[in-house]
Amino acid sequence: MSFLIGENMTGGYGGADILTNCTIGVEKGEIAVIVGPNGAGKSTAMKAIFGMLNLREGKIMMDGEDIGALTPQARVHKGMGFVPQTNNVFTSMTVEENLEMGAYIREDDISSTIAQVYELFPILKEKRLQPAGELSGGQRQQVAVGRALMTQPKVLMLDEPTAGVSPIVMDELFDRIIEVARTGIAILMVEQNAKQALNIADKGYVLVQGENRFTDTGKALMENPEVRKSFLGG
Repeated sequence: MSFLIGENMTGGYGGADILTNCTIGVEKGEIAVIVGPNGAGKSTAMKAIFGMLNLREGKIMMDGEDIGALTPQARVHKGMGFVPQTNNVFTSMTVEENLEMGAYIREDDISSTIAQVYELFPILKEKRLQPAGELSGGQRQQVAVGRALMTQPKVLMLDEPTAGVSPIVMDELFDRIIEVARTGIAILMVEQNAKQALNIADKGYVLVQGENRFTDTGKALMENPEVRKSFLGG
């Protein structure tokens, strides 16, 4: 069983199911990517795993423990970090204040973790006293990821981390995400840029209408003719 798994998830908002028997999992040190067309339930699957959606069926397991009844806040305490697609920084606070806010559950010295974030994202060190609202879109995403890392998570969940950034910034963000995974953190990511995301993925999930259409390694999905034709532009 994966370190983190949402197994046979069925549920949605109100009475309508968006997910149907959907299973998503990731191991420590691995990058798992969820791709698929708009409205496929990608972000919904992520939110279900984080506890922002009530499931009618299925279970969420982390490190062998059933965490399905826990609130999102309690899941953060268990070791989950979640970076939403929008409104993911405090724009009026400085970069460094944002990082400090990220460490709200910690009672130990956070200075070494801030130093690690600055090592991962050197531009943030340079701009640490600048309000996050003055940064470019790509730099804000770095703040958001850095803030999530401040809790020292075991799993980092990213919802569309490269939305609205240039191809160069996207490549740089993906490089940093690979570096984070190399430290042993499990990365679960929803991405619109399917081809680029599958290129760095150990594992990939193609969702269609809330169901697993394909599940394989990133490499195998990239080489699958049906996946290429339907989801990767040939």
